[in-house]
Amino acid sequence: MAKPVTLNMDDIFKKFAMKQRIYRMRCVEAWSMVVPWVGFELNKLLKLAEPTSNARFVALQTLYDPEQMPGQKDRFIGGGLDYPYVEGLRLDEAMYPLTLLSTGVYGKALPPQNGAPIRLTVPWKYSFKGIKSIVKVTLTRDQPPPT
Repeated sequence: MAKPVTLNMDDIFKKFAMKQRIYRMRCVEAWSMVVPWVGFELNKLLKLAEPTSNARFVALQTLYDPEQMPGQKDRFIGGGLDYPYVEGLRLDEAMYPLTLLSTGVYGKALPPQNGAPIRLTVPWKYSFKGIKSIVKVTLTRDQPPPT
């Protein structure tokens, strides 16, 4: 990226217009539900950083705070994951206008159990790919390793 950017939540709400998008959330267990998310397009954030030709993937990293989130202390309790958890998207998926960084749901601020302060919402992927509690977004040449 040509211009690394650091933003807090106040900056995000000032820089990006929040929109409501209604997406079907699909689960691998065969259930789905229609959810009205509030957020902004991920591509707007990425454009601020001015991706270079080396950027092929976007890595999104979750909050790592085992005191606040006790499940992160142990792989067994934490769903078999290493923390901080990282989810990746190809750059073309991340730049697609329907890819949303959600800050709210059902017209209210996103609660912790739904991934506050920001979660990824990608309507063509299963819900488990919607990483929650995002604190870092990185443009990278190499595909982020699965965690």
